[in-house]
Amino acid sequence: MGHVFRKGEIGRSPGGTLTFEGGRYGADVSFFLLDAEAGHGPKPHTHPYGEVFGLRSGAARFTVGDATVEAGPGDIVVAEPGEPHGFVSLGPDRLDMACIHAHGHMVTEWLPEQT
Repeated sequence: MGHVFRKGEIGRSPGGTLTFEGGRYGADVSFFLLDAEAGHGPKPHTHPYGEVFGLRSGAARFTVGDATVEAGPGDIVVAEPGEPHGFVSLGPDRLDMACIHAHGHMVTEWLPEQT
């Protein structure tokens, strides 16, 4: 039988972000359901698999490879395997976004920030 997780059964960060790693349950996908205020987001990093970002509300500035783009509700941003990427929530609304990792476990290599 599959797994059903009810609200509150998976831990959230103090800011409200939910983290799920599917490999523990036989699923080859992991994700963050991000809930972030303005100014928050991860530093530059890579994954050995692709990552897809689906924005539900709010706005973010993404850096993917050498490109920088602003995205809002309904937009989808893709970082290919090994491609450096990061983002920051722009506000004023909270950023509500799904960050989908094409792997059962999240594997992240943090990169030095450019000065």
